Amino acid sequence: MTPADLSRTVVRAVRCAVEEGELPAESGGLERVVVERTRPGGVGDYATPVAFQVAKTAGCPPRGVADVLARRLGAEPGIEHVEVTGAGFLNFVLPPPSAPSVVRDAIVRDIVIRDVRGGAMFAAPAPAPAPAPAPAPAPADESGTGLREGVVRRSVVRLVCAQRGTGYDLPEDLPEDLPVAPLAKRDGDVVARYGRDAAHWAMLAVPARETPAVSDALLVQGEASEFFRVRYAHARSRALVRNADQLGFHPEPGDVDVPALLRLLADHDLVLEAAAHHRAPERLTRHLVELADELLDFQHCVLPKGDEKPSAAHRARLALAEAAGTVLAGGLALLGIDAPDCL
Repeated sequence: MTPADLSRTVVRAVRCAVEEGELPAESGGLERVVVERTRPGGVGDYATPVAFQVAKTAGCPPRGVADVLARRLGAEPGIEHVEVTGAGFLNFVLPPPSAPSVVRDAIVRDIVIRDVRGGAMFAAPAPAPAPAPAPAPAPADESGTGLREGVVRRSVVRLVCAQRGTGYDLPEDLPEDLPVAPLAKRDGDVVARYGRDAAHWAMLAVPARETPAVSDALLVQGEASEFFRVRYAHARSRALVRNADQLGFHPEPGDVDVPALLRLLADHDLVLEAAAHHRAPERLTRHLVELADELLDFQHCVLPKGDEKPSAAHRARLALAEAAGTVLAGGLALLGIDAPDCL
């Protein structure tokens, strides 16, 4: 079981518990639950507050719901252990994705096959609205508010629509209750100074309620810039595929022991789901930075060195690098940021 399967497994457990009379019939309408990586110091690998969601609908104690679901989920193949903590949080331990198994291969194959570039529908910016009469000049702080608010809201809409598998032009999905802090007056025209993509990254890298830090670090072409590292890591993944093609071999999922990188790839769908649910694009930016850093550390062992001939190990490493690059491109697209193949 991949972490992305866990949400569907929990939903199925709720429905089965309703069908067999262990939970009230009102609980059966659940379609999606949020499963997230356990925070440092927490129990297990993943956790979900689904029992609170079910209890609210069914009018019963969350702890009782959690106990019912824990018994069922503990017997599911691919889940090593389920523990209930607090008033009803479900905590899961899954087998490590680094083990040579169908699970590991499924993670890589699924990412490459469906090409999570945020969906091709998100690769291009939304069409501009019809021209309107020019408004009176706005003060700098109001302009900053409107600019950042638009960037944050458009990213949230992309995240929500990607979860639903629908197109971008859904105005009813625009969240009305999302407070967005404006840019600081001192930052001026950040798009003109830093470029659209870098400015968007700065506006999305912190929670919407917080004022973003915009500085010349965005222009740094090196390790000090998270924005650069994410786009550079994607470009490196594409370069590895091109170089491998010149050497006569192609990516093929197989045995590769890179647990940190595999864990981040396995978590990607959960991160997208949580970012959409919480209306929090910064969750995606943090994930992309972690993934980029792991990929940049891993890239040096992907291609053969010297007179070394391409092997199954090289093809497996290349598949992993290609999958990571695909995730980076898809994440950037959801943020409204380009992912060039060369930097």
